[in-house]
Amino acid sequence: MTQPTAKDKPAGSHDMWGGRFSSGPSSVLEAINSSVGIDQRLAEQDIAGSLAHAAMLAACGIISSEDARDISAGLEAIREDIRAGRFEWKTSLEDVHMNIEAALKDRIGAPAGRLHTARSRNDQVATDFRLWLREACARAEQGLRRYQAALLDQAETHADWVMPGFTHLQTAQPVSLGHHLLCWAEAAERDIGRLADARRRMNESPLGAAALAGTAFPIDREMTAKALGFDRPMNNSLDAVSSRDFALEALAAAAITAVNLSRFAEEIVLWCSRRFGFATLSDAWSTGSSIMPQKRNPDAAELVRAKPGRIAGALQGLILVCKGLPLAYLKDLQEDKALVFTAFDDLELAIEAMTGMAADLSFHREALEEAAGEAYSDATDLADWTVRELGLPFRDAHHVSGAIVKAAEAKGVALSALPLEDFQAVEPRIDARIFDVLGARASMESRTSFGGTSPARVREQCAALRNRLQEASR
Repeated sequence: MTQPTAKDKPAGSHDMWGGRFSSGPSSVLEAINSSVGIDQRLAEQDIAGSLAHAAMLAACGIISSEDARDISAGLEAIREDIRAGRFEWKTSLEDVHMNIEAALKDRIGAPAGRLHTARSRNDQVATDFRLWLREACARAEQGLRRYQAALLDQAETHADWVMPGFTHLQTAQPVSLGHHLLCWAEAAERDIGRLADARRRMNESPLGAAALAGTAFPIDREMTAKALGFDRPMNNSLDAVSSRDFALEALAAAAITAVNLSRFAEEIVLWCSRRFGFATLSDAWSTGSSIMPQKRNPDAAELVRAKPGRIAGALQGLILVCKGLPLAYLKDLQEDKALVFTAFDDLELAIEAMTGMAADLSFHREALEEAAGEAYSDATDLADWTVRELGLPFRDAHHVSGAIVKAAEAKGVALSALPLEDFQAVEPRIDARIFDVLGARASMESRTSFGGTSPARVREQCAALRNRLQEASR
């Protein structure tokens, strides 16, 4: 098929660039070069940046106050059109910035041409992108707080419910269900911290760096930085337009968060299976089978479990885009936004889904308690008792406990059902007090060290988390 030539193409972004170009782009160049289908999501940030820039230009005497008023009024009207879905996005104008600038020219005429004084699309897009990502990180942090609150409600309710704790997915020691759930709340606290750290480091303004070298106009970068909620202007104009490590850091935090969410999602899948039978999700969070009418599938949890692949993939993708790029801005960096937008869309959805499922889970107490007592999960309590009461070195106590477990296995009974004489056949000094520490509930309740699984400690940690959540909401 014959491709249209440049002269066949309608006027577009080449006209915005000025006199260097005498004809339009080829259709292939226009297709690969246009990003407006993706970066139109930056419209709110782009208009906010332009409003701040216009106000600064007027305050510094670079444009007239009349032009600044016209520009601001025009931008506000364009923003309303975009919000109302009335704005026509044109791929021939490449990106969000050129579309808005062209619409502003159509609306107010010549004053629109003064808006781009002392700035470039390079510092403009870097500013918009930081503003958007700052907001996305904040939304994710808020979502994680709601997720923590859902976990906390469940943990408070189930502080004294016993369940099996696992290592190697083998029954290890009994723990409180509330304690188990608080583990994921603690992981979310670190996720919030990483996102907040990334947000803090990205909160510097590139605006005024222009194309790469700054500008000869007497601008006030502190003014625009303050107007946009940045802590300060970026120190180096080359760094301002070319750095994307702020996006890499945010993606890394997002990927770690997604991994933590996926681990709990996997537990939900296991717990809701008939083989475990620990919990049930309601119809709101379950799906059926097209062929097997008896099925209840935890599809939402399975989909969350898959999200780290997409989010970590976005991180790796942007790392490879940025790898080896010389200074300053290069068009390769246009690929950053699609990766980041998709990753944070996935992250926000995963957080919302996990929050809903965490609140929705109904737990089955008998199944949990029965499983907690299986596989001689109180064997460590037997060993600890012989250390405390008989003065055995722990390694010797470990050997004694193992031998007694072997005897119980041979009889097919739990440790608590093993006759005292069988204990004494291994260690004669063991007496009837040993039965006070055996059993899943006794084991759970005995773990009173800080951060341990006893219900008293779990309730302390619930109270501490409740205070943190209240503090964060202020």
